[in-house]
Amino acid sequence: MTPLVAAAVLLAAVTHACWNALAHRITDKLIGFTLIAGGGALIGFALAPFAAFPAAEAWPYLIVSGVIHVVYFVLLMQSFRLGDFGQAYPIARGTAPLVVTVLAAVFAHEVPNAWAAAGIALSCTGLTGVALWGMRGRRPDWAAIEGLVIPAYALHRWRGQFLTTLRPFAAVGFLGAALSVTAYALVLWAQTRAELAPIAALRESSIIVGAAIGAVFFKERFGAPRIAAAGLLVIGIGLMLRAG
Repeated sequence: MTPLVAAAVLLAAVTHACWNALAHRITDKLIGFTLIAGGGALIGFALAPFAAFPAAEAWPYLIVSGVIHVVYFVLLMQSFRLGDFGQAYPIARGTAPLVVTVLAAVFAHEVPNAWAAAGIALSCTGLTGVALWGMRGRRPDWAAIEGLVIPAYALHRWRGQFLTTLRPFAAVGFLGAALSVTAYALVLWAQTRAELAPIAALRESSIIVGAAIGAVFFKERFGAPRIAAAGLLVIGIGLMLRAG
């Protein structure tokens, strides 16, 4: 991995944590995710004429990926309602490598070696710490999830007041959309220049960035322990990827 590629992945990690922080900052999560998802779609449409049309073989994967990402957005929106940013974001970012490791062992018979097993243990410890710290004495607000297609649902929900509802938060929301697109674009570019494993490991540094944002900017309690737990999670992920 060249220094330029490493810098691109680190910048992607920071921008990813930042757009999630902006989404969390907007009190009404449906407004925040509508602006970010809708803004990202507008940026995508603007860039589409400059990209090659996907091959026919790629469309099933694109559709499945799109559906999964919508579900991810909906669940992330709900998690931001129920928990602190420094709690929800590291869990959302750090769970994926653990899930991939388990599924690979079950379906592809890729049994983790000693390094990977140590990484899994550390990551589970870190995830537990991030998830549980600060939950004492709290009662979550079990609000219903609004829907799967966020902007379409928001348009239906607000009807004639759609633009009026979004306008006060438009600047923050579209900034989040730009950061989101930038984060994914940088990682996709980096994946064409270096091996996937080290890129994935470096990208997970956004976990620490997210925990720090929660502690510093949102003044969330137990910031230092969460950062320490997030650090364990990152170390564990690094060990898993080192094993690969």
